[in-house]
Amino acid sequence: MRLRASLLIICIYAFTLPSHTHAQIPENDPLHRIQTSPPTAACTADASSCAAVATKILPLILGPSPMQENLRRLTDEIGGRVTGSPAMDRAIQWAESAFRAAGVDVHAEKYQLPLTWSEGDTRLELLGEIKFPLRTVSLGWSPATPPAGIEANVVDIAYGTPRDFSASGAQLKGAILLVHTDLSTTWADLFNEYFRPPDIIERAIKAGAAAILWEGARERLLLYRHTNTSDGQLEKIPQAIVAREDALRLSRTVLVYPGKIRVRFYMPNKIGPPIDQENVVAEIPGYERPDESVILGAHLDSWDLGTGALDNGCNAALVIEAARALKATGLRPRRTIRFILFSGEEQGLLGSWAYVKAHRAELDKIRAVIIFDSGIGRVTGYSLGGRSDIAPAAREVLKPLDSWDVNRHTTDAQTGTDHFDFLIEGLPTLVANQEEANYLPNYHAASDTLDKVDIRELELNTAVAALTAWGLADRPAPVGKRLSRAELETLMKESGLDQQMKSMGFWPDWQQGTRGRQP
Repeated sequence: MRLRASLLIICIYAFTLPSHTHAQIPENDPLHRIQTSPPTAACTADASSCAAVATKILPLILGPSPMQENLRRLTDEIGGRVTGSPAMDRAIQWAESAFRAAGVDVHAEKYQLPLTWSEGDTRLELLGEIKFPLRTVSLGWSPATPPAGIEANVVDIAYGTPRDFSASGAQLKGAILLVHTDLSTTWADLFNEYFRPPDIIERAIKAGAAAILWEGARERLLLYRHTNTSDGQLEKIPQAIVAREDALRLSRTVLVYPGKIRVRFYMPNKIGPPIDQENVVAEIPGYERPDESVILGAHLDSWDLGTGALDNGCNAALVIEAARALKATGLRPRRTIRFILFSGEEQGLLGSWAYVKAHRAELDKIRAVIIFDSGIGRVTGYSLGGRSDIAPAAREVLKPLDSWDVNRHTTDAQTGTDHFDFLIEGLPTLVANQEEANYLPNYHAASDTLDKVDIRELELNTAVAALTAWGLADRPAPVGKRLSRAELETLMKESGLDQQMKSMGFWPDWQQGTRGRQP
């Protein structure tokens, strides 16, 4: 694990020594800057200002804490946590135990998962004289192949555009399609991994294809898992990811021997009936307006090839640690701070959607929703969901950390994580904008393990998260109003959120009024 141990020890030492002792912290370290910058009240004019709270929570978070051991237990001992699995049940117990150990009241809230899913012994084998390995994993929530598997020709469909499909013609019927991808190295590439497939899947089904093989978007034979469903329902056609180098070799072979390369595709996925699943909810009650709340959340579930450390175990641990630190100050904010670890995020944001539906009567009193879901890259600010009106409040509460350069907020709107259903209900949302760090190479992959987590960076992000939640909950005025449906429709058009929702399959539910603010 890349702990940057010497710097961490220096930070802890600096916060535990008497004030006349000066630790040798590098000039460019944000901890140096926060120590040497005079505190300035930012949220309120009383003793529980953001600046005062920052001086209390920083030693608690940056000093000795249970966060690293909590995260080790979650990732190394529980491992990958697919929603609806026994591992996810153990993760929920882990979260409840960690909140209780922090002295924070906690409970679990049930909702129904449409089905359970797990991968069987996936195999993809070349038939005929040409043989080489084809390392393959099932796409999440893919249906199984027939018991005997699928034996069919492979058709290289390039990038699966309408022109690519037209060029392949009748040979698509009953075939297994190989779809190419770009190497994923940027945030834009990652979003394309989700935006492109729905249209390609629709074309494949219309053409009568038997299955889809997706060329891996990571190098060095690294396997990972996504899902293309947006509602927790089973995919409509068997789909798998083939390691990039193997897929490229298969593509070259198919192009040299067109119409002659056959494979046997065997994927006995296990599909189970609907099952109860849970979100974990903890809170620190407000002293003045306990019925109003600010939510700090992250998703607890993960895929199962790795152990879900970057996505999103580190941020589940962050939420618990923020709760522990705020509780340990002995202070209470004006409004309640609610800490939520959602399940079902990877299957279409199911847990947060269920929470919104279950708490619809209370939405007018949820003042803001803060979500962390991008690994341990340093926070640069928040994505404000198309809402420039909430930027002043965000800047205000983070003023004590100005020297950390965390106040570069953006007003883009996105679908990608558990803020989404709150956003389309009109609530102010703040999604942590984070540097890429090592998130993308390990995204959903077998390599997403605890050794990728930089604990010091995670501690810094935890301080940002805790101060944001406190500041928004304690400020006298709400962060911003709840938008009407008409205002949301304007926001969607201006931000391009409507196009994202269409690409991701969320648009029909919005139009029908089954998801989002009611007309």
